[in-house]
Amino acid sequence: MCPNVLFQFKGVMFMELDKCLYGLPNIIDARQFDLEFLDRFFKIATDMEGVAKQGNCDLLHRKTMVQLFYEESTRTRASFAAAMIKLGGQIMFATENAKLFSSAAKGETLSDTIRVLCGYGPDVIVLRHNEDGAAEEAAMFSSVPIINAGTGKNQHPTQALLDIFTILKEVGHIDGVKIAMVGDLSNGRTVRSNSYLLGKFKGVEIDFVSPKCSMMGNDVKEYLGRHCVKFQESTDLREVAPHVDVIYQTRTQKERGSDFSRDDHSLGYFTVDKEILDLMKKDAIIMHPLPRVDEIDKEVDSDPRAAYFRQASNGLYARMALLKMILTPRA
Repeated sequence: MCPNVLFQFKGVMFMELDKCLYGLPNIIDARQFDLEFLDRFFKIATDMEGVAKQGNCDLLHRKTMVQLFYEESTRTRASFAAAMIKLGGQIMFATENAKLFSSAAKGETLSDTIRVLCGYGPDVIVLRHNEDGAAEEAAMFSSVPIINAGTGKNQHPTQALLDIFTILKEVGHIDGVKIAMVGDLSNGRTVRSNSYLLGKFKGVEIDFVSPKCSMMGNDVKEYLGRHCVKFQESTDLREVAPHVDVIYQTRTQKERGSDFSRDDHSLGYFTVDKEILDLMKKDAIIMHPLPRVDEIDKEVDSDPRAAYFRQASNGLYARMALLKMILTPRA
């Protein structure tokens, strides 16, 4: 396989910053971003924060977006919609649960849906899907850029982008960062995408903290090994918390078959609570892709190290930056 080929899907080779038919980039997989892209992304996301706080602009005037969501979503769907509107664009079509409220309920395939929607002239399609490989399949049949807004249990590249943007803003650096990824690691697509993306940087160290029934997949660990990223596995956040710059907490993905109790300490310790706060460094942060259930105590919210709501706000700036980069590549 050529060095710039990241993976193959149904015989199609996907490259770094893979291009769709008209030469604009698809956002499919967190592995596709190079450091040059990421550096530009950070700068534009920072600019977009200023734009968002000042009000709307007309950068994407006359541009249109389709939001095709086969899974429920609050933050991802709302932040993409807000990003498009704040940049002066429009939402052509949006569905919250396409499995039930689109022709998918009648048996239409994803490839047919994509080809039909492209015929209506959108400039970009934002796709969330419950199946792994759905974004790759959509990209094979789309004449406009596909943005993967979370597919299956493997990929959520735009979440990974906003997460490392948050780390850069909060910690001040990504090279050399020490991060604990906690909870349901076998079925959490955000921790997988973050691991892929962090593998691009130097000196990163990752602690995977999970019950043995929900450990990080071997494919991700092999990827980190190839990229010389130090990682270790643990079942107790209390042992890890004093040493890391970031605690990245995740909920239990019950909709994907995970089921373990965080109160069962025979499995380990996976809850962020006052005990963990007392162990953490004063300048460390707590992140969470949200929604949360019982994995972060509400009393943690008032601690300045609780960065997860700031992280959610960064999703708007990150997705504004992505839309600008995709739809106005020379601007």
